[in-house]
Amino acid sequence: MNILNIILGLTLLVVGGNWLLKSSVGLSLKLNISKIIVGLTVVSFATSAPEMIVSIKSALDGFPDIAVGNVIGSNIGNIGLVLGVVLLINAIQIETNFYKTDWPMKMIASVLLFFFLILDGKLSRIEGIIFVVLLIAFIIHLIRQNKKIDIELKDEGESEMSYAKILGLLAVGGFALWLGSELLVDGAVNLAEGLGVSKRVIAITVVSIGTSVPELASSIIAAIKKESDISIGNIIGSNIFNILSVLGFTAIIKPIENVDERILNFDIYWLLGFAFILLPMVFLPRRNSLSLREGVILVTAYIAFIYFTIQ
Repeated sequence: MNILNIILGLTLLVVGGNWLLKSSVGLSLKLNISKIIVGLTVVSFATSAPEMIVSIKSALDGFPDIAVGNVIGSNIGNIGLVLGVVLLINAIQIETNFYKTDWPMKMIASVLLFFFLILDGKLSRIEGIIFVVLLIAFIIHLIRQNKKIDIELKDEGESEMSYAKILGLLAVGGFALWLGSELLVDGAVNLAEGLGVSKRVIAITVVSIGTSVPELASSIIAAIKKESDISIGNIIGSNIFNILSVLGFTAIIKPIENVDERILNFDIYWLLGFAFILLPMVFLPRRNSLSLREGVILVTAYIAFIYFTIQ
C-alpha cells in the first residue's frame, strides 16, 4: 500500500504540475505578458511545483529530512542521472551562458545551502528570505540579459484557451499537486518506518528520483532531437530553482530544523561535488563540450552515491 501511495502520489504530482504549467502559461499569454518573462518565471516556477509542494508538506508535517533530502537528491540526480544519460545519448556543446550565468549561480546557491546547513543544522526563515531575494535578483538579471531573445514556448495554442478552461486546469492541477504530496509524503514516511531505514534515505532515493522523472524524460527527448543545449539549460536551471525557490519558500513558511546528520556530513558534500565537477569537465579534455566519457563518469558517480546512501 505504501509503494502504491508513492506511485500514485508521484503520478498526481507530474500530472498536476503539467496542468498547472499549461494553465499558467495560457493565462500569462492571454494577459499579453512577454514570452521571456513567462519562460523565466511562470514556466520555471510551475515545473518546480511538485518539489516545492512535497518539501512544504514535509516541513509542515515535521519531516525535515524529506524536505531537504528531496531537493538535495533531486539536484544530484539531475546532474548524475539526467545529464549523465543525456551525454550517453548525445554530446553537448556548451554555450557562453554556462560560464557567465548558469554554473556560477548554481555554485552560489549550492555553497549558500552548504553554509546555512553546516552553520546550525537548519534553514531559518531569514535564510529562506535570502534564497528568495537571490532568486528574484537572478530572474531580473536573466530577463535583462535575454530581453532581445525570442523564446519559443511549447503549445503556442495555450494563448487561445478560454478563461474557464484556464481556471479549470489551475484548480484541478492545484488539487492534484496537494493530493499527490499527501500520498507521496505519507507513503514515503510509512515505507521508511516499515523498512527500518531513515526518512532521508527514502527522500534521496525514491522521492527525489520520482520528482526528477519529468526532467529526465524531457531531457532525453531533447537529446534524441539533438537539442542538448536545451537539456543542460533545463537541468542547471532546475537545480537553481530547487534550492532558491523550493527550499527558500519552504523555510519562509516553516523553518526547517533537526536535519539528519547524514545530510550534513555526507549528502551536502556530494551536492557540492556534483555542482563543481561540471566546470573542469567542460574544460577538459576538450574545451566547451561534454561527451560520452563525461556521461559515463557522471552516471557511475551517481550509482556510487546511491550505493553509499543506502548502506
